[in-house]
Amino acid sequence: MRQIAVLPYRFGGPAQDGPTEILLITSRETKRWVIPKGNPLTGMERHAAAAIEAEEEAGVIGAVCPTSIGSYEYRKRRANGASIMYNVEVFPLAVTSELSEWKEMDERDRQWFSFRDAAAAVEEPDLQAMIRSFGDTGFRAVARPRGVVQNVAQKTGVSHMFAWFQRLLPRQGNFFELFESHATTLVAGANALSRLLQGGEGMADHIQEIVEREHDADAITREVLQTVRRTFLTPFDRSAITSLIASMDDAIDEMQKTAGAVDLYDVTDFDPEMRDIAAIIVDAARLTSEALPLLRNVGANGTRLHELTERLVRMEGHADEIHAAGLKRLFREHGGSNTIHFLIAREIYRHLETVVDRFEDVANEIDGLVIDHA
Repeated sequence: MRQIAVLPYRFGGPAQDGPTEILLITSRETKRWVIPKGNPLTGMERHAAAAIEAEEEAGVIGAVCPTSIGSYEYRKRRANGASIMYNVEVFPLAVTSELSEWKEMDERDRQWFSFRDAAAAVEEPDLQAMIRSFGDTGFRAVARPRGVVQNVAQKTGVSHMFAWFQRLLPRQGNFFELFESHATTLVAGANALSRLLQGGEGMADHIQEIVEREHDADAITREVLQTVRRTFLTPFDRSAITSLIASMDDAIDEMQKTAGAVDLYDVTDFDPEMRDIAAIIVDAARLTSEALPLLRNVGANGTRLHELTERLVRMEGHADEIHAAGLKRLFREHGGSNTIHFLIAREIYRHLETVVDRFEDVANEIDGLVIDHA
């Protein structure tokens, strides 16, 4: 038996730079913690059916990525007494709004958890592993290596004696902090873009946020380039640093161009394929935000970095398929009868697809660092 499910998550803090949390709900009968799931719906994409389950069972709406993060199995007892194994395919859902009333609100509880607590709350071992893998903060802890001076001080117990020597070491710049700050703007911009493409009220606010996030990203990019010029020692080759930050900046630039086209042409209705690509962008930004801190210790984190970049590349291929299907349907429905609508929608598709391409560029740049330094 096959089912579909979502793993709802959100970024904390008003700037969306806080810890990521997972939403769990209780099952109707046993009241154990689970994720929203159900049976596939005939004639509907699996990720879209999973989003319906999230709204009905958990009362959350957001951008559901069409690329699944894997599957897990659990055994369920049927009404006739049979105990059947179910295979559940899971799609990440970046929550943008929580409903105050929803279909099963009287039958279930919902609660936000940290990654660690969410993994401990669910019973299925495969689901526990999936939650840990989805946002393994343990990698962030080991991503910050201690310097030579700190290691010597720790082993000898003499720390203050080395303070004068540490001040004499050439500065390496604050590149890692700048990378991670830029990744925060990517996450926030991607979330604003997905909310924009949901339409409805507040579209002007989402456009404004994307513009502001792009300006923040530009400032960070300028700081990186200035730091490269004035820093004696850099953690990576200078060209690798500038290429990485440039590809990240290109991604949010294309987000702004998408919002600009929506604003210019006063678009208020969006194709489901556009929303699907936007959901891929949200998850690509999330993966990038996890990957960047791991660059602090490429040698120790090379395997995890490869896992993240491999998923980014796979998502880009999936976005290409959605882009082609959306254009084909758009041309079939409007190519001959409404040329202006076709051209405007095609431009939005092009910008969205380019955003995903730029995230693939980020993945390639990170892979290059892994090859050179791991």
